[in-house]
Amino acid sequence: MLNRKLVLEDGTIFTGKAFGSLNKSVGEVVFNTGMTGYQEIFSDPSYCGQIVTMTYPLIGNYGVNRDDFETINPSIHGLVVKEMCEMPSNFRSEESLDSYLKAKDIPAISGIDTRKLTKIIRKHGTMKAILTEASLEVSEKDELAALSNATFMRDQVERVSTVKPYVVPGRGYRIVLVDFGMKHGILRELTKRMCHITVVPYHYSAEEILRLKPDGIMLTNGPGDPKDVPEAIEMIATIINQVPIFGICLGHQLLALACGADTEKMTFGHRGSNHPVKDLEEDRTYITSQNHGYAVTADSLVGTDLVLTQIALNDSSVEGIRHQAFPAFSVQYHPESSPGPEDTSHLFDAFLTEINTHQNTVKEALACQNVQI
Repeated sequence: MLNRKLVLEDGTIFTGKAFGSLNKSVGEVVFNTGMTGYQEIFSDPSYCGQIVTMTYPLIGNYGVNRDDFETINPSIHGLVVKEMCEMPSNFRSEESLDSYLKAKDIPAISGIDTRKLTKIIRKHGTMKAILTEASLEVSEKDELAALSNATFMRDQVERVSTVKPYVVPGRGYRIVLVDFGMKHGILRELTKRMCHITVVPYHYSAEEILRLKPDGIMLTNGPGDPKDVPEAIEMIATIINQVPIFGICLGHQLLALACGADTEKMTFGHRGSNHPVKDLEEDRTYITSQNHGYAVTADSLVGTDLVLTQIALNDSSVEGIRHQAFPAFSVQYHPESSPGPEDTSHLFDAFLTEINTHQNTVKEALACQNVQI
């Protein structure tokens, strides 16, 4: 096994063993605290452009299977682990983590002090990093210069969104799902509820969406800075008074921006499957799965039509909002729970209830105007 090094932009260097692809890769290094669910994590499109560090020390022990992917082609730029299991043992396992990453051309490194790396990120924030062969005759000065000249990707959503619309047939409510980097878990939850789903690209206009006659609109998760998707913000602002909306993760941030609130980049983000969230309306606490580096600024909600509904118990950041006048709400975490606890999967039912209530309200208003339905 070849040696490989991970070089951070602050000059810190970690040397370990290479696995997966042998290609060099540059990305934003982040960490995830999940003890399980590594397959769903590295296949989550929200990690596009990032080198993901797993804080749990042993990764790959139950292999890779065909059922737990969140997308067909992962978008991560690298994987960092303390120890990689070369001989997985699980009845669902079909191949090792190493062989899968090789097939998908994703470089990875094992045998480094992931605790030290995580502490650096927690203290100094996410930063640019490069994965490269330790034996290459390139000076550390040159590598750091290359990192300082590198820029964070700004087109992640375009890279992971669907290119063309497609339909997942059902006999229930007609849902338009705007794909900003959708996890398959969201589709699974909607199809379980018999929804007729039309998945559309991130840049679909309000007019194009309304032509589909949706009963509701789902704004999915996705990577990067929400302010890099201005066309989506404009679409949401135009459509919010016409159709019920449910936003998840990036969709949550885009809904906030469309309503006049603001977002900010977090120091190291929330990435893991055990983040406690307090529901202020129900006075309940849920354990949630999260993956985001940006958050809605709490102070910016003042003066908007948005109400704060949920907060993170670890740092009091905004985890949920609701529009006071229109049937629109969103959460920062992942209620589809892939991977993670299923505490909040009921939010998909709440979305369908919002749709039903909205439709009844419209019918009553028309009846009051003596309009025949």
